[in-house]
Amino acid sequence: MLEIIEALLSSTLEYFPSLLFAALGATLCERSGVVNVGVEGMMRAGAFCAAVAAITFPTPVGVLMGMAAGAGMAAIHGYLCIRWRSDQVVSGMAINLVALAGGTYLLESLYGPNGTPPIHQLTRWHLPGLSEVPLLRAFSGHSALTWIALVLPFVFHGLLYRTPLGLRLRAVGEKPHAVATLGLSVTGLRWLAVLGSGMLAGLGGATLSTAVLDRFEQHTPAGLGFMALAAMVFGRWTPLGAFLAALFFATGNALRIGLASSAPGLLEVVPQGFLLALPYVLTLAVLAFQGQRTHAPAALGTPYEQESR
Repeated sequence: MLEIIEALLSSTLEYFPSLLFAALGATLCERSGVVNVGVEGMMRAGAFCAAVAAITFPTPVGVLMGMAAGAGMAAIHGYLCIRWRSDQVVSGMAINLVALAGGTYLLESLYGPNGTPPIHQLTRWHLPGLSEVPLLRAFSGHSALTWIALVLPFVFHGLLYRTPLGLRLRAVGEKPHAVATLGLSVTGLRWLAVLGSGMLAGLGGATLSTAVLDRFEQHTPAGLGFMALAAMVFGRWTPLGAFLAALFFATGNALRIGLASSAPGLLEVVPQGFLLALPYVLTLAVLAFQGQRTHAPAALGTPYEQESR
């Protein structure tokens, strides 16, 4: 029984970072009042660029390139939504479609439909003190990004709730015109949040291709960006809430993998498609259970118009 729990925990920690980084990015963006449903596309761009860069350069450089790619996609979203006040949901969906089509075209043109060539994964840390301890050894053998993911939500919580910058970012999402009366730049703060969101989403995608896998594949990120949005909503637009929700959804994904590998006879009773859909079924169930009990920022999705003050 203990071995099963260890395997489930280890698998959870494998997929958890990519989901968490994207969820934190979405939280940061929407806290500033800008809807970001383009997280999936930003993750895809980050995963692709990280894998391509890691073919030639060291893998950590590939991760940085993935973050830059995510920020580039976010810059397009910010330009449309902040500069031109476009519909934020439509802009995000356009980002997703462009990343899906563009990533598929580039992948098949450069490397074929099966994915990029294998790359060197990020170094996995095998901690001597934990490797021999039952249950705790599940924390060993993961990349540095896993440990960053375990710490980052608390850093973000401190940033949003304990610093002047965090107060300004939250105020921009609640009462942007009140922020403007203090002489602060509403558009500047929103640009900061949108670009930061893209970097985090790109990091989430880069984690998939450089730490979980060793390449970029056709289906990457396979809906994890939308799951990250659900984690943000379920976490009520807070970093620690997103942390717990991402952990729950990652556990669901690990459970799917564990059931398929440890109980092959189950596939004779339960269709394989159901197991593949299990994490997304949990996502829908959680959102349905939560219903209208959400605490979205008051100005979320509302373009800032200075002349309307």
